[in-house]
Amino acid sequence: MSNQAISFLKDFLAGGVAAAISKTAVAPIERVKLLLQVQHASQQITVEKQYKGIMDCVVRIPKEQGIISFWRGNLANVIRYFPTQALNFAFKDKYKQIFLGGVDRHKQFWRYFAGNLASGGAAGATSLCFVYPLDFARTRLAADVGKGLSERQFTGLGNCIAKIFKSDGLKGLYQGFNVSVQGIIIYRAAYFGVYDTAKGMMPDPKNVHIVVSWMIAQSVTAVAGLVSYPFDTVRRRMMMQSGRKGADIMYKGTIDCWKKIAKDEGAKAFFKGAWSNVLREPPRTGGQDLGSESAAENQLAGRLQHSCHRLPTRLGCLDKVGGPIASFPPILSQRTVVMVV
Repeated sequence: MSNQAISFLKDFLAGGVAAAISKTAVAPIERVKLLLQVQHASQQITVEKQYKGIMDCVVRIPKEQGIISFWRGNLANVIRYFPTQALNFAFKDKYKQIFLGGVDRHKQFWRYFAGNLASGGAAGATSLCFVYPLDFARTRLAADVGKGLSERQFTGLGNCIAKIFKSDGLKGLYQGFNVSVQGIIIYRAAYFGVYDTAKGMMPDPKNVHIVVSWMIAQSVTAVAGLVSYPFDTVRRRMMMQSGRKGADIMYKGTIDCWKKIAKDEGAKAFFKGAWSNVLREPPRTGGQDLGSESAAENQLAGRLQHSCHRLPTRLGCLDKVGGPIASFPPILSQRTVVMVV
């Protein structure tokens, strides 16, 4: 194995450790968000036991399920990083060549914009084909509110995947896949739109202060996340249906899910948990974006970029977005836009 390959492998593993720490740090917020999103579709959470909001969730979870339950589903989320990044390496340049080959982003902006959406959607769909069962398991484990193993629906990651596969086959592990791909495209469109607007307001886009860049990064991520959030809610509601039979099935399909949520719960239901989704970004994207300005992280980013042609190194948005965004100022550069939502 060449020195370059060894160096890349070390950096790849270092990125995995950084991602694991980041994801583990925000896992409690992530679980609160998921519970608020899917509780209406859960058979375990009856109407009288539903959470009233973020604080109610935060207070009741440790009392009813134990403090360690805040990290249910986190293992699947951490494991997912490695195949996602490997797939990004494998397909990133190929899809960019197909959709953006020969396109001048300065003279053909809309074609460049559409090409980015297409390449991002294709890259995201390809990655999701392989890692979706892990995301599915993360959601189902996080939504499992039983205290002891005897009260829980699943005992762990392997048990969750095995049970659903035995009950519904491979299809059961891919519930909500189509709306996930739609969400990727919506996220990218919103991300590019907000970023271009923010960039146009800067007097010198190439020399933006680190604090201003951080604020832009948070704003762009938050707005794009909110715009695409209803798609995330629908896909996770669809995930909750796997393993059910007959009258227990709530939604006939994705469109029926959209209709029933709007009719039975109102438009606000599409955004349940959205505030906790915004709250989790600063400790994750903020910590890593600002941290990446350090000499050590810049060296890591440089080595990864050299060995993988601008490898996405900003780990903060990896569970939302895939494929690098070109020409961002510091902090925003190499952010990924694939909703591995």
